[in-house]
Amino acid sequence: MYLWIPYTNKLTFQDFKFVAELQEGLDAMRFDQPTPIQEQAIPLILAGHDLIACAQTGTGKTAAYVLPVLDRIARSDHSHLNTLIIAPTRELAQQIDQQIEGFSYFLQVSSIPVYGGGDGMIWEQQKRALREGADMIIATPGRLLSLLAGGDIDFSHLQHLILDEADRMLDMGFYDDILKIISMLPPNHQTLMFSATMPPRIRTIAEKILRNPKEISLALSQPAEKIRQEFYFVNMDQKVPMIIDILKNPEYQSVIIFSSSKENTKKLNSELRKAGLKTSAFHSDLNQSEREELMRNFKSGKVKVLVGTDVLSRGIDVEGVSLVVNYDAPHDPEDYIHRIGRTARADESGVAITLITSNDYRRFQRIEKLIGKTLTPSPIPEHIGISPDLRVATKSHHSGKKFSGRKKPASS
Repeated sequence: MYLWIPYTNKLTFQDFKFVAELQEGLDAMRFDQPTPIQEQAIPLILAGHDLIACAQTGTGKTAAYVLPVLDRIARSDHSHLNTLIIAPTRELAQQIDQQIEGFSYFLQVSSIPVYGGGDGMIWEQQKRALREGADMIIATPGRLLSLLAGGDIDFSHLQHLILDEADRMLDMGFYDDILKIISMLPPNHQTLMFSATMPPRIRTIAEKILRNPKEISLALSQPAEKIRQEFYFVNMDQKVPMIIDILKNPEYQSVIIFSSSKENTKKLNSELRKAGLKTSAFHSDLNQSEREELMRNFKSGKVKVLVGTDVLSRGIDVEGVSLVVNYDAPHDPEDYIHRIGRTARADESGVAITLITSNDYRRFQRIEKLIGKTLTPSPIPEHIGISPDLRVATKSHHSGKKFSGRKKPASS
């Protein structure tokens, strides 16, 4: 069932009539008015409906499901595991757990993040914590399956299953893992699915695991007005020189560079470091402590330039990022919105620069279509070379004519 509830911006959190201790926490955190996704989702969750919600990162979706679940736990005899939240990455699992800790400050509700990448001591700590009991578990699929195989979790009293960033989990190949986990849960629980996009695969899994769900769909937001978007048409061999030139600008004190794969991330980081730039690469080969230390150093300003994949575009909230660079154009135009949304947060301004090669041109056109604009690329610096005119190149390709690039303008 598709449900559309108009956003009024007139409700306050007190209108939801949460238990007093939960409301006290919201007041202490100065949470007054719900966001659109919160206004629409919270009443449905409190009423016990299964839910599929489409809302992008940064809309307040975590609070949209955490707050009503905390309220329901607080009103129950919570002597057993009540809620399982599955998230695609350990970083997101940690952030969800941190938000739960904040919201439940005045509640007697416990939560445990469960994720891989740590050493044997972390593994034993997680197993011990699970045996001792918790109200809520926030887990990545792989580690959760490992713990389930060892019989370390009792789900017999589970009331809530929440899939956060379901589309990202499917992109990462967790489809079978998710279905296997769900097959091990008791049948009578409420299932909430949150996704930034709604591709056909999300519909397929929703039909399998949700019961008469309500649906909320918020339109994908356009990039923040304070993001200055720049595009450059380049040849492949001009990409690294362009990045080096861009990073010479002293205004860019906190930079995220997005690459398309772990291998490209490592290679680009190596080339930039050879050029004398102080950069760090964020990828899945780092162990958990290395990833956490790297993010701490980036947030504190010790690391100024971070090179990574799309795992950095969702679930990682870092204020003060002055520049986002798309070294590789994103495969999905909606990922473009997520990537550049890492800058211009907390009402600050920011810059997003995207490098487009001939191989990326169709992706560039899909970005134009998504944001409803015809984008004008900027000329690359003269010392880097001649910028190809990919619009003309594409037309020439379709007409069967050869194209060698844009002619260098005559010097005046």
